[in-house]
Amino acid sequence: MSLESLSAAFTLDRSRSATSQVYEFLRELIVTLALEPGTPLSRTQVAERLNLSPMPVREALSQLEKEGLVEIFPQHLTRVRGIDVDSARQVHVLRLAVELEIVFGLAKNAGPAVAKALLATVTKQRACLEVDDFGGFITFDQEFHLTMYREARLMNVWHMIRGASGNLDRLRRLHVPLNGKAQAVLEQHTGIARAISEGNAAEAQDWVRQHLSGTLAELDSLRERYPDYMLPMADFVERTPA
Repeated sequence: MSLESLSAAFTLDRSRSATSQVYEFLRELIVTLALEPGTPLSRTQVAERLNLSPMPVREALSQLEKEGLVEIFPQHLTRVRGIDVDSARQVHVLRLAVELEIVFGLAKNAGPAVAKALLATVTKQRACLEVDDFGGFITFDQEFHLTMYREARLMNVWHMIRGASGNLDRLRRLHVPLNGKAQAVLEQHTGIARAISEGNAAEAQDWVRQHLSGTLAELDSLRERYPDYMLPMADFVERTPA
C-alpha cells in the first residue's frame, strides 16, 4: 500500500483517541505486510493523507517504534522496520508456555461447548483456504487462539501477547501460503480441539507444541525466500546483551 492510498482506507471515529486509531491502523498495515519493510512513513505525509495534525501520527509512530515495527531516525526519516527474528523467538517462547497451560486446563475442566467453538473456527479457516483467502485464514487463526484465552479467562495475557507479536505475526504471514503450512494448521487446530473435547491434556499439549513450532522451524527457508523482509543477522548480534 502506498501513502497515497492511506486516506481511502482510514476513517476517523471522533469518539475515540486519534492516536489510538492511527496506531491501530498503521500497525495492521505493517503486520499484514500491506506496508512492507523499508517503506518510508513520513510523519507529515501520513498526517496529510489521514487529514490529521502531526501530533497523533508522531505518538502512534513512537508506539510502533517501541514494538520494533518501525525505526525512527530523528530529523531524517521513519520507515517500516525489517522483521526482527529475535523478537519473534522470544514471543514464541512466551506463547508456548502460556498455551501449554491453557490447553491443559481446558482439557481438564472445559465442557464440550469449547471444543465445538474451536472446531467452528476451523471450519471457517477451511472455507478461506478453499478460495486462497489467506488473510481471512489468519484472521480465523487468531479467533481460534482468542477463544482458548477467553475460555481460560486470560484476556489480559492475550492482549499483552498480541501487543508483542508484531514480528512473529509478520513471519507467519509469509509462511502460511507456503509448503502446505495452512493445511497443517487445520490439522493441528483440529487435533487441539478434539483432545480438549476428550479431556486428553497430554495430547492437547503435544498438538500445541507441534503447532507453535512450525514457522520458526522454517526460518532459514523464509529468510532465503524473503531476504529483504528480515533484519540482517548482524543486527541480532549487536542488539543481544553480552
